[in-house]
Amino acid sequence: MLLISGSAALDPKPGFAAVATINAAIIALAKAFAEQGIKDGVQVNSVVPGAVMTARRRSFFEKWAPAHNLTVEEAVQKFPEEAGISRFGKPGEIANLLGYLVSPEANWMTRGFGAYGRRRDQGHLGRGHFFERGWRLIPEVKETRK
Repeated sequence: MLLISGSAALDPKPGFAAVATINAAIIALAKAFAEQGIKDGVQVNSVVPGAVMTARRRSFFEKWAPAHNLTVEEAVQKFPEEAGISRFGKPGEIANLLGYLVSPEANWMTRGFGAYGRRRDQGHLGRGHFFERGWRLIPEVKETRK
C-alpha cells in the first residue's frame, strides 16, 4: 500500500488549514496502517513529494504571476529560489520513486516518508516527535515479510 500526502501537513499555513489537516490525516493513517501491516505482512509506505511541477502547480502560477507583475515563466523561476529549493521536482521523478517503493527490491521498507524540495525555513521539520529518527526518505525500516 502506498499513500501520497502533501507537505502542508508538515508546515501548515492559515490559508491552507483544511488541506494541511487532510494531508496530516493521510500521514497518520499510513503510520497506523504500517504498524498493522508489519504484523500482517503488508508493506505500507507514505511519500510527501514536496514541490513538483504539475499542471495544477502551473495553473496556480498562471493566476498568481499576473497579480504579482510577473510572467508565468518569471514566477516559475523565482519560486524555487525564494522557497529555498534548487528546483521543482518532476512527475516522472516521483513516479520512479513510487515505482521503486512497490518493487520487489523495496519489499523490506515500510513507513517511509520523504520531502523533496523542503524550504530552508523548514529545517525544524527534521526534528521532533514525528520524525524522531531524522528527516530521511526512509527514517524507519521494519521487516514486513517473513
